[in-house]
Amino acid sequence: MTIYEEGKMPALPKNAVPHWDLASKYNLIDFELGTKITGAGFPVFIGKGAKLQRALISFFLDRAIEAGYTEVIPPLMVNEDSGFGTGQLPDKDGQMYHAQIDNLFLIPTAEVPVTNIFRDVILKQSDFPIKRVAYTPCFRREAGSYGKDVRGLNRLHQFDKVEIVQLQHPSKSYETLDQMVDYVQGLLRDLELPFRALRLCGGDLGTASAKTIDLEVYSAAQDKWLEVSSVSNFESYQANRLKLRFKNTDQKSELAHTLNGSALALPRIFAALLENNQTETGINIPKILHAYTGFKSIEK
Repeated sequence: MTIYEEGKMPALPKNAVPHWDLASKYNLIDFELGTKITGAGFPVFIGKGAKLQRALISFFLDRAIEAGYTEVIPPLMVNEDSGFGTGQLPDKDGQMYHAQIDNLFLIPTAEVPVTNIFRDVILKQSDFPIKRVAYTPCFRREAGSYGKDVRGLNRLHQFDKVEIVQLQHPSKSYETLDQMVDYVQGLLRDLELPFRALRLCGGDLGTASAKTIDLEVYSAAQDKWLEVSSVSNFESYQANRLKLRFKNTDQKSELAHTLNGSALALPRIFAALLENNQTETGINIPKILHAYTGFKSIEK
């Protein structure tokens, strides 16, 4: 259910094309080279494409740090206990890449290692809120995905994402969820992208989440909305599996609440930026990114 929508739909030139054609035209991403090296869903970013990708990552990290998040660089592989703690295992084991000899799993999102920092930890009530941010590559098998909806950057096996995670007192977790959604909307506003927020109904929620708000951006050349963030309150579900507790004012142990959100996932943001900002002669870069990219447009 759509609960909010904002932004002006772009007016594209008559010769507008989707991002996979733009990426080829301006030599930003080589999808075929990625297929040669690894397989479909593993693109190679090149030149200004690589720099734009890095600029987005730096922008998202800087904004999160300004908002009070502490940056961490976690491992990209986790053990079974970590996968169980955040709810990926055993439910989603078929979507995870598994290094069977060492029984380690490539992370589908930084949420897994970052939240597991606090596994088997007893906090003090005064520790809240605990705010962490991490940039990582993410790995998802996406078994069964095919067709036009997975073309280009729409659905990948390896992609970059900046993730925000919070640990919060149970009485404040829903207030925190609203704040995290507002924060992500601010990033989309700065990137000048049309966006909308949707509340997932119960049937669409994952096993772990009590409430999830998805953020989607409008990708003009594809004429479709693309999910770029999912912000969730897991209440005590993960904390119970993680044995993540805190001492309340009576010095009794309670389960903390955990929350996380994409802030943001890179592939579809990158796609929408290319498509929505294309002109007859090139691609304009949003003003907020100029200091990070070092260029204001991409031209042949």
